[in-house]
Amino acid sequence: MSIPENVKGAVDFDPWLTPFAQVLSERRNLADKWVHDLTHATPDGSYQSLVKFTRDSYLSYGFHADARTKEIRYKEWAPNARQAFLIGDFNGWNETSHELKHKDEFGNFSITVPPTSAGDFAIPHDSKIKVMFVLPDGSKIYRIPAWIKRATQPDKETAKLFGPIYEGRFWNPPKPYEFKNKRPSFNEKADSLRIYEAHIGISSPEPKIASYKEFTRDVLPRIKHLGYDAIQLMAIMEHAYYASFGYQVTNFFAISSRFGTPEDLKELVDTAHGMGILVLLDVVHSHASKNVEDGLNNFDGSDHQYFHSLASGRGEHPLWDSRLFNYGSFEVQRFLLSNLAFYIDVYQFDGFRFDGVTSMLYVHHGAGEHGGFSGDYNEYLSRDRSYVDEQALAYLMLANDLVDELLPKSAITIAEDVSGYPTLCLPRSMGGAGFNYRLAMALPDMWIKILKEQKDEDWDMSKIVHTLTNRRHGEKVVAYCESHDQALVGDKTLAFWLMDAAMYTDMTVLKPGTPVIDRGIALHKLIRLLTHSLGGEAYLNFEGNEFGHPEWLDFPNKNNGDSYHYARRQFNLVDDKLLRYRHLYEFDAGMQHCERQHQWLNTPQAYVSLKNESDKVIAFERNGLLFIFNFHPTQSFTDYRIGVEVAGTYKIVLNTDRKEYGGFERVDENSRFHTTDLAWNNRKNFVQVYIPSRVALVCALE
Repeated sequence: MSIPENVKGAVDFDPWLTPFAQVLSERRNLADKWVHDLTHATPDGSYQSLVKFTRDSYLSYGFHADARTKEIRYKEWAPNARQAFLIGDFNGWNETSHELKHKDEFGNFSITVPPTSAGDFAIPHDSKIKVMFVLPDGSKIYRIPAWIKRATQPDKETAKLFGPIYEGRFWNPPKPYEFKNKRPSFNEKADSLRIYEAHIGISSPEPKIASYKEFTRDVLPRIKHLGYDAIQLMAIMEHAYYASFGYQVTNFFAISSRFGTPEDLKELVDTAHGMGILVLLDVVHSHASKNVEDGLNNFDGSDHQYFHSLASGRGEHPLWDSRLFNYGSFEVQRFLLSNLAFYIDVYQFDGFRFDGVTSMLYVHHGAGEHGGFSGDYNEYLSRDRSYVDEQALAYLMLANDLVDELLPKSAITIAEDVSGYPTLCLPRSMGGAGFNYRLAMALPDMWIKILKEQKDEDWDMSKIVHTLTNRRHGEKVVAYCESHDQALVGDKTLAFWLMDAAMYTDMTVLKPGTPVIDRGIALHKLIRLLTHSLGGEAYLNFEGNEFGHPEWLDFPNKNNGDSYHYARRQFNLVDDKLLRYRHLYEFDAGMQHCERQHQWLNTPQAYVSLKNESDKVIAFERNGLLFIFNFHPTQSFTDYRIGVEVAGTYKIVLNTDRKEYGGFERVDENSRFHTTDLAWNNRKNFVQVYIPSRVALVCALE
């Protein structure tokens, strides 16, 4: 069978793709055609890069103030509108004084607002602004401009009169923030990626909405101390409903005003860069809020401007109560791709975690009877176009192309995909979709299922190892035990599954540890280290979980009386030296710094030499390091024989049983393990170690 040249790299890499080569080729051809169309979309038909196309777009649409002439340009795409008028505080909300030029053949309206007679900008900085459209039937609608860079909640009096509709603002600060620090370098082939997933608003022990400035001052130093080299920021794109966790976006180019100003966020990113920390944006291009007056829904009076029409049956998400983008539309591609370029250029983000990729990839969105994926290639690569949304897949390919162009030496893109779509994380040049990583979403489900349903003595070492290592060869994953999903109300964090109510009474060091607390702290460390070292090529932790945050996460809503009690992270528990939370916190720091020094992430998969079901011991080697885990609830082992490939003397570089990690100091870290030249468990040599119950050791050649 002849393999199309444009996917030959992927098929050579994975020969099982051979029967589907033509389908893969057609899907790549669609994306490549779109790249050609977008990059040749100039009046004279000449070539422009994706970067130039997207930058020209976000510098053309929306509001732009000329510091020299004091003119303000505004451009909007609204093909269904008959007329458009700019209204706001600046003109007393006069509905006729500032009409936009009649739309062009593509549906674009524009206006240039001249300076005042005093030579100042006619629209004051941070003043309220809207666009009014007159529809073909003569009716009027009022909208926040689609490319607005700031939208704010109304004050209480305005909300009483008009409801809690967000208000557009003209953002033109007299002294824009100037970045001081360079982006940290990141080499996807060589560098590790340890991600701290965070939500600005909950990043305070106080029951309130925390700010960008507070995060910069209070949380960034903690992340630096812990040893993470990347932050993944959630809920940054403006969303009218706080309890949506940022996943019902209303204004795609505006950052959440609850947390502060655009300049505050720039300072946060810049400060993180100065600490050597990359900053990733949790970007939501999988769907959009159904809000009309402060969102994109029915923006120009039609239901199909940015989205699939409702009549098509594809315009609404069946579970999320949101609108779905029409990725095949040229203007939607412009809008979303420019959105990515905007965040990289203006806010200096270093990459993206793409939300809802599984929902995007499939016409069925992974819902209903199609919600489970067996791994059969026909589920992903069938010619049945009612299954895979090839336009959404092509958009994701373009998005990865763009990020690679914008950040040629340090691009990071992560797909939130549970389906296991083949080639998703292979380079575009090989015929893949181009993501650097996908989230290993089966791992937290495994751990919760085990903790929920099984006693310690019934844990199956082989099944645990299989789940942790069961990933597509050559396609990198981000391993994690729990993310924000497991912290939400209705679920439990691992710490809560392990220790439950005892966390409220028995975490003090002023009395001996109880069996529940001792077990919980020990297993919390082992689960994290095993996932970190065996489960992927990158690692992620959700803020607070590193120290076993005792409570779930619940945003203020009508069901809890609009309380912020659970919409916070109690970092104060770590700072209290009389509580055991600091032990888990310091272990997490020890684990991250050990990986930084010795590096096991982003290296070839481990060789697992031992999965002993009766002893509950797992042993493996990765990147020259030896990992030994004893999950047995009571049994410690002396002179336990562990196979190892490379001969030499091994020393302990990480020990979960340290006192400062909440352990019992049963391991002498001055011990050295000398190999014996005798094959054991398919390894050329062995060492003999003392491995206490519920303890893990990481050893390196001396």
